[in-house]
Amino acid sequence: MTVDVRPYRGDDPDDRAGLWALKRAFELGLGSGTGGEEKRETYEGKLTDDYRERWLAWADRCVEEDADCIVVAETGESGDGRDGGVGADEADGAGGEDDAADASGGDLVGYAFLLPESMAFVWDAAVLNELFVAPEHRGTGLADDLMAAVLDAARDQTLPLDRLVLDVDRENDRARAFYDRHGFEHWGEMVAREL
Repeated sequence: MTVDVRPYRGDDPDDRAGLWALKRAFELGLGSGTGGEEKRETYEGKLTDDYRERWLAWADRCVEEDADCIVVAETGESGDGRDGGVGADEADGAGGEDDAADASGGDLVGYAFLLPESMAFVWDAAVLNELFVAPEHRGTGLADDLMAAVLDAARDQTLPLDRLVLDVDRENDRARAFYDRHGFEHWGEMVAREL
């Protein structure tokens, strides 16, 4: 099997459906893989039709601003010849494999979402919003390929600080190990509270 990492095409219905399936699996994985039942229910509860439409519209706006900010991994014969499916066993959202077991969304088996340059002032840096690979495609290096694409896109941004930041759940050991392997270091800590 070949896998191609390429820019997301929001005008392609298959890409939209595939990206949403992966996003949903990402969210359910965060909810079940890094917390208890209450966290899972919270994450699952937000995944409404309205949320899907709003999130996809936001993704479209981001891609309009920066065509390379969302990259997807697609299986098939049109790929780059890379063998072995793919692997973001290390990706943010690892866990919740039962919910994500059929998350490949057609031919899409992973994605990474770098926020466009206009949002750099949120953290004064490039921001990796999400990186996820369907569980059945983890462990073969696709997460590395997605990270390489994100780093290339981030290097093209004009940033206040030359860094790429992200948040990762402290309970997500697999994702933390991946980001450690890619040279990420602790840089502050995000805290949250209910509104």
